[in-house]
Amino acid sequence: MKKLLLATALLALTGGAAAAQTVRLGTEGAYPPFNFIDDNGQVAGFEREVGDELCKRAELTCEWVTNDWDSIIPNLQSGNYDVIIAGMSITDERSKVISFSENYFPPAASAYVAAEEGADLKGVISAQVGTIQAGYVAESGATLLEFATPDETIGAVRNGEAAAVFADKDFLKPYVEQSNGELMFVGDDVELGGGVGLGFRQSDTELREKFTAAIQSMKADGTLNAALKKHFGEETPLF
Repeated sequence: MKKLLLATALLALTGGAAAAQTVRLGTEGAYPPFNFIDDNGQVAGFEREVGDELCKRAELTCEWVTNDWDSIIPNLQSGNYDVIIAGMSITDERSKVISFSENYFPPAASAYVAAEEGADLKGVISAQVGTIQAGYVAESGATLLEFATPDETIGAVRNGEAAAVFADKDFLKPYVEQSNGELMFVGDDVELGGGVGLGFRQSDTELREKFTAAIQSMKADGTLNAALKKHFGEETPLF
């Protein structure tokens, strides 16, 4: 069955023999391990590895562009880049304004992190603006405190502005592990969204199909699962 899926995906990738085109990949560069800027000033992380491999399989020349999260969808629509690859969860609300590929990161847990075990999760909770976590907090009965960058949401807990931060658990893990006990997970994990996908302008159907075929081929031959385990650990959900 896997061989059949792989053959189908590769056929979709190579069909048409279209001339190579340059595609700009837009990411935030501030959400490790999904994406971040390394010591050489280059985009790095799970999405850099996956994005480069997707472009190779789709026979596309790709360039990386960084953009602040709070304007990442408007700047896709205005043509500053062609694809969003920035840890963006697939949601019905976002699907009204952009189109998504098949997911390349499965639905995963969001979690609360606080500076004390008895943190009031109905109090002030920090989250990054425009995220599904911010939407969840706003509807949870807690007081939402939004910030433009993910690091600021952690800082709000450290300095006492917020009782806890709510974000992707995979993003929060390194902060907890490196805090020497100053930060800890509290409350229950929450699964939100339909996994992480690439975002496209709704008119770019052909480009979306090329990338979706490439994602399917990475799933079929195990390359995507290998990248997931490399960047998120052996316990991460797999395809």
